[in-house]
Amino acid sequence: MDASALTADNTDGNADDLGGLNDILGLRIRLAHGAVYRHFTETFAELDLTQKQVSALWLVNDNPGISQIDLGGRLRMDRATTMTIVNRLQERGYLRRERSTSDGRKQALYATEAGVAALAEAKRCIGEHEAWLKGRFSAEEIEKLVEMLARIHE
Repeated sequence: MDASALTADNTDGNADDLGGLNDILGLRIRLAHGAVYRHFTETFAELDLTQKQVSALWLVNDNPGISQIDLGGRLRMDRATTMTIVNRLQERGYLRRERSTSDGRKQALYATEAGVAALAEAKRCIGEHEAWLKGRFSAEEIEKLVEMLARIHE
């Protein structure tokens, strides 16, 4: 088959024309993730926080004194990634570390006043982002989607 035959199949430039890839579930999940991630990034541009940073800050605020190890475990992140996120949040003045009183080998994490304020703004942005996302589905579809996605990641 020559190159002109390969390009002739999709000359209309329709980005939605996936041809034989239309039924590849993994690709559909990746495309959906990309759309959600792009919208999240746009929504959070002024805050300059990543999804993982917001999640970490939220969990620390809800669980004062949580250890880095427990934080990483709950967010399903490895130790290096958790440490990088905690370091960045601490550098920005959003978190502080203290030696755990129950286990001196662990670092206990606490949200600072600036972290609580940043989290409040992040939650406002999350509300906007969630409204955008959930607006594409009915309540029943959202419930079913959450159930189906849980089967993949749990």
